[in-house]
Amino acid sequence: MLGGGGGVGGGGLLENVNPLIYERSGERPVTAGEEDEQVPDSIDAREIFDLIRSINDPEHPLTLEELNVVEQVRVQVSDPESTVAVAFTPTIPHCSMATLIGLSIKVKLLRSLPQRFKMDVHITPGTHASEHAVNKQLADKERVAAALENTHLLEVVNQCLSART
Repeated sequence: MLGGGGGVGGGGLLENVNPLIYERSGERPVTAGEEDEQVPDSIDAREIFDLIRSINDPEHPLTLEELNVVEQVRVQVSDPESTVAVAFTPTIPHCSMATLIGLSIKVKLLRSLPQRFKMDVHITPGTHASEHAVNKQLADKERVAAALENTHLLEVVNQCLSART
């Protein structure tokens, strides 16, 4: 099963009570070329990072960027090949929210990118005790689709993707 654990909507205890908080990077200035509708605008790593940086952590009132779970250097994009790869780093090696975080990143990309893109969302190698199992779940399209049919899990993912007030 995808998901699990406490956190948003789960009512469980915090696993990482005092996470390190990182400074947000600045907003990317929009260039004249990007505003020109006549010029093809390819998707790059910064654009993908901008999509996922503000995803809310399921346990803390912080974004994935503020917890350094996602970084622009761990995003790889090939617009001509229509591929996006995002490696994310859980805050602790036994984080039970890792699958939920990965699922939230994947859903954000699925909702934001053209259908031509093939997405690979995975844990940064060597940063999680169950890295292989989580990556296998996130790579399984049928398992991801089934998880998103679970109304409670979808609600939790939507909370992660919603803007904080």
